[in-house]
Amino acid sequence: MTGRLLEDQGAVWVVAAVSFLLFLVGNLPWQLDDYDQAKQAYTSFEMIKEGRWFYQQTPHERVATKPPLVGWVSAGLFAMTRLWELSWRLPSLLAAVALAVLLFRTASAAYGSIAGLVALSAFGLNLLTPRLATLVRTDMALAFVIFLVGLLIWQKIERQEEWKPRDRVYLFALLTIAMLIKGPIVYAFLLPGIVLFQWRHGRARPPGAPLSAWSGWWPWIASLAVFLLWVTGGILSQSGFFDEVVMREFLGRFGETIHRPQPLYFYLPHLIHKFAPWSILLIAIAIFDLASRRWRIGAAFREISPDTFWLLCWSVGGLIVMSLVPSKRVDRIFPVIPPLCLLLAAQVSSGFSSLRRADALSRTGWRLYLAIALLFAILFTGGYTIWKVVTGYRDHRDALAVFGRNVRREAEARHWRYEAVSAKDEGLLLYLRKTHYLAPDGAIAEWNGGNLDALVVSTEKAPVLLRDLQRAAIFQLKSIERREEESKGYLLITR
Repeated sequence: MTGRLLEDQGAVWVVAAVSFLLFLVGNLPWQLDDYDQAKQAYTSFEMIKEGRWFYQQTPHERVATKPPLVGWVSAGLFAMTRLWELSWRLPSLLAAVALAVLLFRTASAAYGSIAGLVALSAFGLNLLTPRLATLVRTDMALAFVIFLVGLLIWQKIERQEEWKPRDRVYLFALLTIAMLIKGPIVYAFLLPGIVLFQWRHGRARPPGAPLSAWSGWWPWIASLAVFLLWVTGGILSQSGFFDEVVMREFLGRFGETIHRPQPLYFYLPHLIHKFAPWSILLIAIAIFDLASRRWRIGAAFREISPDTFWLLCWSVGGLIVMSLVPSKRVDRIFPVIPPLCLLLAAQVSSGFSSLRRADALSRTGWRLYLAIALLFAILFTGGYTIWKVVTGYRDHRDALAVFGRNVRREAEARHWRYEAVSAKDEGLLLYLRKTHYLAPDGAIAEWNGGNLDALVVSTEKAPVLLRDLQRAAIFQLKSIERREEESKGYLLITR
C-alpha cells in the first residue's frame, strides 16, 4: 500500500500543491518590517522613482549594501504589473518554484520516482523554504543560482564529461549573476566542496578520465572581476560606500565588533531543526548504512559514487565555511538545503538498491518509514505555517502596512499632498510610497508654507509637532500598535 502511494503520480501533485500553497501563504500578512525586507524593497522602488539603477540607498538614506540584480528584476516586474507587493515578492517565489521543479526532475531522472518525490518533499516541506519563498530578500534567488552551478558540476561528474568552453561560459554567467545578487558569498558555498572533491577524486583519477569538479580559473576570476568593477564604481561615486559595503558589510562579517557573533555550532542545530524531519532521515540513513558495514567508515567512503560524494562535499563544505564566519543568521545557510535534498534522494535510491535482494517485508518497511516522514512533514510544516499566519493577523503584524494603505487611499480621494516625518520604521516609507522622510524642522516649514495637506507622524513626536504646526488637527486614522513590536504607533495630521 505504502509503495503504491509513494510511486503514485497523484502523490507528487499533492506534495507540489501543498508546498506551493505554503510558499504563497507563508509570510501572510505581507509586511516589510523585519528581516531587512524594507531595505531590499527600497532598492527597486528607488530605481523606478529616482533612476538610481546601480547604487541605491536604504530608507534612512544610508548606502545600500547589496548588488542591484534582484532590484532590477523587481523593477522590471513592476513595469509590467504596476503592483509593488507582487514585484517585490515574485522573484523569491519564482526561484522557489523553479528550484522545486528542478530538484524533482533531477532526482527522478537520476534516482527514480520515489527519490524524486522525497527530494521535492524535503525542499518544499521544511520550516525554511516556505518562509523565504515570498520574503523580500535575496536568499532564495541566490540559492537557485548556486544550485544551478552545483548541478552543472554534478552533471559533469555523473556523466564523466570534460569541461568544454561552452560549459565555462555558462558557469561564468551563473557566477556573475550570483555575484550581482549577493557578492562573493557564492564562493563559500561552492569552492570548499570543490576542494574536498578534488582532494579525494582528483588525485586518484585514472589518466584521461574526465572526472573533475574544477572548471578552471577563468570563470571564477572573471565573475569576481565584474563584481569588483561594481564595487570600484561605488567607491568612486558614492559617499560612504567603502565604509558601509567593504568595511562593514563584507569585512565586518569576519570580525566580532561590528556584527553580533554567534558560536561555531550555531548553524548545525538550527539546520537539524528547520530541515526536520528530513535532517533526521539523512542522519538515520547514514547511521544505518554505517552499521550495516560494521562501522567501517573508510570502506563506506571508498564505495560512495563520485556524484554522490560531490553532493556530500557541496553540502558539508558550505556548512563548515559558513560556520567559521562569526556573523551568522539562520536564513544565510539556506543554499545548502537544495544539495541536501538531492543527497537525501541519492541515499533513498541507495537504500532501495541494497534491499532488492531482501525480502518484501524489508522493502515495505523502508517505504513505510518514508511515508511516515512525508506525512509528518506535511503536518509539521503546514501546522507551523498556519500558526504563523493566524498569529500574524491576530497580533496585527501588518499594522503599518494597513495604515499606509489607508493613508494613500484617503490622500488620493481628498487630493492631499502628504509626507512622513522621520521615523525608525523603514517600511513606513514604502507603505506610503514615498522616497524620503522629512526632518521635523523641514516638515514644519513645509506645512506652515502651505505646501502640505497631511503629515504622517509617530505618536511620540506628534505632541511636539502639533505645537508648531498652524491649523493642524489629528485625523481619525491611526495605526494599530503591534503586539510583538516595541515601536510606537503612527497617526495622520491634517488641516
